[in-house]
Amino acid sequence: MRVKGGTVTRARRKRVMKLAKGYRGAKSRLFKTAKDQVMKSYVYAFRDRKVNKRKFRELWIARINAAARMNNISYSKLMHGLKLANIDINRKMLADLAVNDPKAFAAIADQAKQALN
Repeated sequence: MRVKGGTVTRARRKRVMKLAKGYRGAKSRLFKTAKDQVMKSYVYAFRDRKVNKRKFRELWIARINAAARMNNISYSKLMHGLKLANIDINRKMLADLAVNDPKAFAAIADQAKQALN
């Protein structure tokens, strides 16, 4: 008995082609290459959700380090001092303070310096 490529196959192909819209060349026009690229795109998306978190942490550390050095303390000493002073504040909030409220950051840095001594 012959099996016709009916509604289910067409729907599947339409779904893939819709996802591949905007890709360059054959990747947006031919089903086979579009399917490959869509699958690869899912891999990139999964990987980059993790990479995104890494990149933000990197940015926060760079901002904290810059602000810490303006207050005559290195990043590592600042973080160690905060731990000794029992100041539990995450890097995201520290970086926000460093950019938007330098006086508050300076106060925190002073507490870290005192805890080190």
